[in-house]
Amino acid sequence: MITLIENGVYYVDGTIQEKGLPGESAREASKKTIAAGILKAHDEGDGEGLLKLKFDALASHDITYVGIIQTARASGLEKFPVPYVLTNCHNSLCAVGGTINEDDHVFGLSAAVKYGGIFVPPHQAVIHQYMREMMSGCGKMIIGSDSHTRYGALGTMAVGEGGPELVKQLLGRKYEIKKPDVVLVYLKGKPGRGAGPQDIALAIIGKVFKAGFVKNCVMEFAGPGIANLSVDYRNGIDVMTTETACLSSIWMTDEKVKDYYRIHGREQDYKKLEPGNGAYYDKAIVVDLDKAEPMIALPFHPGNAYTLKDFIASAADLLRETEKRAYDVVGEKAKLFPLTSKVRNGKVMVDQGVIAGCSGGTYENITKASHILKGGSTGSGSYTLNVYPASQPVNLALMKNGAIADLMSAGAAVKTAFCGPCFGAGDVPSNNAFSIRHTTRNFPNREGSRPQDGQLSWVALMDAMSIAATSAAGGVLTSAADVDFDDSVPAYQFDDSSYRARVFNGFGKAEKKADLVFGPNITDWPKIPALEENLLLSVASVISDEVTTTDELIPSGETSSYRSNPLRLAEFALSRKDPAYVAEAKRVAKANELKLEGASPDMFDGIEGADPSDTAVASVVVAKRPGDGSAREQAASCQRVLGGGANIALAYATKRYRSNLLNWGMLPFITDDESLFEGGLDRGDRIFIKGIKAWVESGQDGIKAEIYGKEGKKKTVTLTLGDITSSEREVLLKGCLMNYYKSQNK
Repeated sequence: MITLIENGVYYVDGTIQEKGLPGESAREASKKTIAAGILKAHDEGDGEGLLKLKFDALASHDITYVGIIQTARASGLEKFPVPYVLTNCHNSLCAVGGTINEDDHVFGLSAAVKYGGIFVPPHQAVIHQYMREMMSGCGKMIIGSDSHTRYGALGTMAVGEGGPELVKQLLGRKYEIKKPDVVLVYLKGKPGRGAGPQDIALAIIGKVFKAGFVKNCVMEFAGPGIANLSVDYRNGIDVMTTETACLSSIWMTDEKVKDYYRIHGREQDYKKLEPGNGAYYDKAIVVDLDKAEPMIALPFHPGNAYTLKDFIASAADLLRETEKRAYDVVGEKAKLFPLTSKVRNGKVMVDQGVIAGCSGGTYENITKASHILKGGSTGSGSYTLNVYPASQPVNLALMKNGAIADLMSAGAAVKTAFCGPCFGAGDVPSNNAFSIRHTTRNFPNREGSRPQDGQLSWVALMDAMSIAATSAAGGVLTSAADVDFDDSVPAYQFDDSSYRARVFNGFGKAEKKADLVFGPNITDWPKIPALEENLLLSVASVISDEVTTTDELIPSGETSSYRSNPLRLAEFALSRKDPAYVAEAKRVAKANELKLEGASPDMFDGIEGADPSDTAVASVVVAKRPGDGSAREQAASCQRVLGGGANIALAYATKRYRSNLLNWGMLPFITDDESLFEGGLDRGDRIFIKGIKAWVESGQDGIKAEIYGKEGKKKTVTLTLGDITSSEREVLLKGCLMNYYKSQNK
């Protein structure tokens, strides 16, 4: 179904060619991609070196916007210079911490009034559905503090980043990035019955993620197959491109996209986008839609993808392999959770189905699911099905076409727009339960279980249609390709009456004298120190996994309710991956406090050339490839407020996590010494880096670091910062982005 082309290709007369137009270089032809045109239109740099991008709109949800506004406020924010949408779709429920979730919502509304923002109340829409419906536009660029910020199918290049990158935009600064490679995703053919958008997405992710084929690239979708996909279908594929580790995405647009904008009352935001004839791409992915089949992605990543047919045929063996992967999550406790017990009499039994969020909760997905379940039943046993339309307008349309009634009559629970099932704040499965979900991720414990408390449940990703087919079978895993159903979908009619009634749109109408409303959990950021002349790092955690997700660095779910209190949230850092981390980080931070008081803590004992008067003490997390997954800046900021000063890695899984480290003044060190992650470093080992401040100022390539174990010096390693800009070096020197802006405002 999918073919990868490693070498550059040309898009000539709608086909992939090895050669371009006569007399035209690859460099010139690369300017003909859709992505190149949009990037050029938003680049306010000098045309050489780094792109310096200004975005058309910003988006955040209620896990991230309080911290962003607090950071921007501390850096001199006066008003939102571009439309900034604050949605409330993650912590919509007041399930943890008393009033703190709703306190943040009240703060968000007060910020929208004061600074001129757009506030979308809880249960109105998930962040990305609102941005699709109300803020997208052909040729636009949007940045959001959520990793699934993707609106490429609507002609909008969107980027998911950490909060500090939005702060830069709010303060009139630019998003700096090297010109990304552009990878052509060439679609041909037409999906057969039962193959939905999640199936196409999982097939692509399964092919490209582990190979890093599109990491930090722009995926540009073109080809004749696009015409055979509805816009909802395209959106469903597009939002999952985040799981490939690409930077952004963009699609050709056509009359179907034009009709989408017309239906949403924004026809002026449409324009035709297509590659110029002879456009050059750095790589290509060819997707034969004719060969698409229903898929399943097994725990613990969307890239663990198999066709449902192959999975069911080899379920016991594949689930046994999944159990082995669980050892990386919970260790020996994994033996307590036999996933293979779900195979009974040759059938795979499922405990829960969920269709939700920006990927699953679309109009077409839910309508087709309702057709499969119409007149049927999910049964009265332990199996449950929960369905979350992605916005109130979608919900209204589903009510009008009868889908909601059919789903509810079949036993499904239909709920309001909410991202909770995607990150562990809603529909947490029971212990050792097997949940199938049309959502975005199935990372370890993202569904909300707590292995440290003896809990583990399993999430596999599937398309809504196959989830509905499984539900109609009472929880017996079933492919949508094996059932008969009406796959037609009534025309969608957008009704924005709920938005007109409830959404506050204050853009361009900032009320500077209005007060921000602070709940008792909302606190300012603690003081962050500037970089000192020398640095003594103490290893607080060593993680040998090939990839460490942001959910493992700072758990999602109910812990995120404390996101507006940096110190309180930091108590959860690495709690599910390395429970000893927080206490160790605090021990190191205490040593730095003693140093600042003029003492010479025992941390310095035996370290050659280390003087407490000009040497900072900080903790460091050592992990092979940290940062896959969420854009949440808390993965870095929690380490920082606990006294963290650096990460050491072979590479960083995503640009956004590395950006978060930089913006919080954390040195994102890179090493090629793999032995450090396989027993070469232990908790409590110290790493002395002499002249760190002068080295960062100089921009030189590498610096020597001396490693000391319990018995003295162990070895010397070379650390680098990779590609780093002059402004990023300034942020590191000042200690964090807030300090950097404060120094400029003096």
